[in-house]
Amino acid sequence: MPAETTPLAAVGIIPKESPAKVHKNEHQLTVGLPKEISNQEKRVAITPESVGLLTNNGIQVVVESGVGTSAKFSDQDYSDAGAKVSYSRKEVFAAQVVLKVDPPSIEEIGFMTQGSCLISALQLGRQNKEFIEALNEKKITATAFEYLEDKVGGMPVVRAMSEIAGSTVMLIASEYLSSVNDGKGLIMGGVTGVPPTQVVIIGSGTVAEYAARTALGLGASIKVFDNHIYKLRRLKQLLGQQIYTSTIDNFSLNQALSEADVVIGALREEKGRNKIVVSEEMVANMMHGSIIIDVSIDQGGCIETSRMTTHENPVYSVYDIIHYCVPNIASRVARTASYSLSNIFTPIILQMADLRGAEEMIFNYKWFLRGVYTYRGSLTNAHLGRKFGLNHKELQLLLAARY
Repeated sequence: MPAETTPLAAVGIIPKESPAKVHKNEHQLTVGLPKEISNQEKRVAITPESVGLLTNNGIQVVVESGVGTSAKFSDQDYSDAGAKVSYSRKEVFAAQVVLKVDPPSIEEIGFMTQGSCLISALQLGRQNKEFIEALNEKKITATAFEYLEDKVGGMPVVRAMSEIAGSTVMLIASEYLSSVNDGKGLIMGGVTGVPPTQVVIIGSGTVAEYAARTALGLGASIKVFDNHIYKLRRLKQLLGQQIYTSTIDNFSLNQALSEADVVIGALREEKGRNKIVVSEEMVANMMHGSIIIDVSIDQGGCIETSRMTTHENPVYSVYDIIHYCVPNIASRVARTASYSLSNIFTPIILQMADLRGAEEMIFNYKWFLRGVYTYRGSLTNAHLGRKFGLNHKELQLLLAARY
């Protein structure tokens, strides 16, 4: 009898039981990656390389066709990494976990599965009461990634995007100082025999740190203002240079602004709202052709003449001062920003898969709990409740009642 037809019993190999059938993991986590519908948003939350890691760990990833086009990732890249590429938005939003950059629209929330999990930006300044009500109607566990913390209390997404924004603002300033864009005709920094460009940075956080590094690298002269002395001291230590720093007072700030070629607004919100520190009168006293970049515009801005602009129409002039007030500056470098976001979200999704869902993540990790603002039909963020006149419940009390 040919070898290929020899019974196993004839060669002494007798299986004790039939081979087990391979079943699909009933607890397999499904992650949906929808395409951003806003023309302003070009970033993607997960790159193809990270999709490969997730699928190798038994996580099903469904991406909408064209999801990474703006960041130069093709559908083929995602497909080769193991993702399912779908042309149906409803199918993508039906995943257990929906991961996106921009917050979803009311219509997109309607596509989501009852009781599923959303991880996206909240962008508080753009939201309304109807958005929260739509999430609660679907009993969605919604997590704002800008509120997520790491193990030492930092905010990894905010810091990552702030690093990118800080590094990018000086390049933007260079563009609009050039004669090609009808600017002052200055090079960022200076050359031998010509005084350096004067840069004023308001704030001393991550955006300020990276803006200062870039400005110093280009040869500019910088002045940094903040009312937190410890932050100013920390910034000087990080930069390793003796730079001009000052608390924010009207006289010193007004004097610095009147001599500035570039002003960077980089104050973060405190207690839910930003504070205006540069008045319209101060702007009127600035040199004509100077540029203001208000990075904090997504939280209301810190300059009185600032108003939100878009990547298509990024600038406007007030008192012949150029204003650049685009809220998502990181989208200018979408591929870099996407890799940065993916590095943060990939470990979170892996942990979520290990715990079999978002609910266990909330119960086990306080850093994840910090980002949750709706849970099983209840608003759990006190600030949102006050802003929209909605009742809220403490998330930890809800969890205690459930367990």
